[in-house]
Amino acid sequence: MASMDITIHTTVLPHVDPDASVAFYRDVLGFEVRTDVGQGTMRWITVGPVDQPGTSILLAPPAADPGITEDERRTIAEMMAKGTYGWILLATHDLDGTFEKVQAGDAEVVQEPTEQPYGIRDCAFRDPAGNMVRIQELR
Repeated sequence: MASMDITIHTTVLPHVDPDASVAFYRDVLGFEVRTDVGQGTMRWITVGPVDQPGTSILLAPPAADPGITEDERRTIAEMMAKGTYGWILLATHDLDGTFEKVQAGDAEVVQEPTEQPYGIRDCAFRDPAGNMVRIQELR
């Protein structure tokens, strides 16, 4: 079987405060804002690393799909409040420097840089919507 030419283009994370999310991903993580459409809390914002134009994160209002029930909306809100709904794994060559910059940006620290028993070194934060942002060290 021939391999397919597929790349990861965009992943989606929910937001509850679009301005706070933009400030986190742009000002704290250094990502560029690529698109920002909609208004109020119903905004769809695409951000990504400046030097990786083909890889993006879409920050979207949670449960905006009209097919989602009120019970499902409540469940999503509860999971977001606990930080168990959305997450992303990022990577850097300078974990300690990155940790210091993100921590200085007042992000909620979940875990300081730690050597994990499964062989990676990483840290973790929560973004303004409660999404888990894990950053692992590239070796």
